[in-house]
Amino acid sequence: MYFFVDESGNTGQNLFDSAQPTLYYGVLGSRGNLDVIAEPLLKGLRQELGVKRIHANELGVGRLTPIAERIARFSKKNDLRFSLYRVSKPDHAIITFFDQVFDSGLNEALPWHHYWTPLRYVLLFKVAHLFDEDLAKQAWSARREQNSERCEEKLEKIYATLLERIGRLPDARSRELITGAIKWARANPKEISFGSSNYESTLQISPNLIGFQQVLQAIAMQSAAQKRPVHRITVDRQTEFNGAQAELAEWYRRLRGHKSDLGPGMPQADYSNMPETPPEFVPGNQSAGLELVDITLWLAKRMEDKKLISPELTALFWSQAKRGMTDEVSIKALDKRWRHIAHLPEPDKPLPAELTTALEEAEAKRRKVVSAL
Repeated sequence: MYFFVDESGNTGQNLFDSAQPTLYYGVLGSRGNLDVIAEPLLKGLRQELGVKRIHANELGVGRLTPIAERIARFSKKNDLRFSLYRVSKPDHAIITFFDQVFDSGLNEALPWHHYWTPLRYVLLFKVAHLFDEDLAKQAWSARREQNSERCEEKLEKIYATLLERIGRLPDARSRELITGAIKWARANPKEISFGSSNYESTLQISPNLIGFQQVLQAIAMQSAAQKRPVHRITVDRQTEFNGAQAELAEWYRRLRGHKSDLGPGMPQADYSNMPETPPEFVPGNQSAGLELVDITLWLAKRMEDKKLISPELTALFWSQAKRGMTDEVSIKALDKRWRHIAHLPEPDKPLPAELTTALEEAEAKRRKVVSAL
């Protein structure tokens, strides 16, 4: 299979551009190499439009509509499949803060089952409730800080603000857990290791790399579903993140064939079908496949923003998207996925003795650690 990857809404490390709050990745999969099989069609359409490249944002709805039916017909004939992935950039700042400060493998004041089971998401929602945009900006600034002393100074202000707001949480247990975890993190900044060690590590925590993880996982899933190997992954070239994307792809390639359990009740991390072929970074004006995914991603973003498109362009979008996939990294998406936890029935029988003992030991350890702060 051949995959073509484009992105939209990239603001680099600035997560708080109100005009572009979401980073989008579009992935177009095909059994044939679109750079070869789509080029004759696109060559004719470019000539008809009088452009060197079909760029959706430049052409707009009016000029794209007359060519939409021909692209849709080609898409159906060649079984093109478009998938869309989103990262809410402001939410990413909060999620990365939580994952570093409240990781029970680092923070001794947080019992393991509040991070390595679905209770992790309950706690995340409670912590997120204490954030506003200004505090999220402070957290992201500290996460990117390469000077450890300045990072600790920034974190101290964030911790103080969170503790001041802890009374906003309605339940005593959440207040107890979050207060203890924050006080431990404040007392042990070296253990939390919150900041970035260098520019390269800063790139690895960017929303661009979080979104690219989704892209690689989607490619692996589609390859497995169609029982076809990945021959090529073509990514629109842009200088800032391509190196980090290549490193991530290589890391995933090395995990190929492996599965790992994230914890009781958590989804399994499955790397069985991760692509072996590395991504190739190509200028958008040198790839017919990137030209096509640019159009569909532009349409997807317009539809997300509830902007009007023509019936012909709607039909083009669904000719590719109806067999594709979508996912999102955001507080809202996590809430939708895990909201059922709040409606689980009470156990109708006692917990297994082994589990009861483990939970009691974890709580006793937490109390001991917190009492020493």
